[in-house]
Amino acid sequence: MGSVVDAANKEVNGTSSAKKPNVIFVLAGGPGSGKGTQCAYIVEHFGYTHLSAGDLLRAEIKSGSENGTMIQNMIKEGKIVPSEVTIKLLQKAIQENGNDKFLIDGFPRNEENRAAFEKVTEIEPKFVLFFDCPEEEMERRLLGRNQGREDDNIETIRKRFKVFLESSLPVIQYYEAKGKVRKIHAAKPIEDVFQEVKAVFSPEAEKVKNQ
Repeated sequence: MGSVVDAANKEVNGTSSAKKPNVIFVLAGGPGSGKGTQCAYIVEHFGYTHLSAGDLLRAEIKSGSENGTMIQNMIKEGKIVPSEVTIKLLQKAIQENGNDKFLIDGFPRNEENRAAFEKVTEIEPKFVLFFDCPEEEMERRLLGRNQGREDDNIETIRKRFKVFLESSLPVIQYYEAKGKVRKIHAAKPIEDVFQEVKAVFSPEAEKVKNQ
């Protein structure tokens, strides 16, 4: 039995698409930034397919596949799921979908993820949509949800924000140097935030329409 990484490498390397899809990375400083809501709006208004790296990993575990069992065991043991495994799931979802426009949500989480994604898929994102939300605002929103979610507590929020600064911020900085970051001020009301998002996507939508 090969490792989960071997299986991932074999699968992703054996397939290549003639026409590269239009990919946008969606990142934020932590939970409560509102990016999930905004992604739903983008899907509705601009016809993108929303792919969440976390959802894909959870679905794979739930499927009971050999790959899913390996992923579950790694998470249980506190190990980080290798980039290639997540990339394999993302690439499979892209290839099986009839769309050519994708929002990839919550990935890459670090520089290693980013480099591996570009190397394996040979896709560079069109741009990175970054929901910039102050830590205090995310805390206020999450604690106001009152949904009894275990992860909605101050300590977890602060921990995730710290992880973001250490791991994900370098990804933002990398793409910023290439002029590929579209920063959204996410502390405003939902509709105001979407107006800012629309301003980023509307020129892109017009360009695609006129091609």
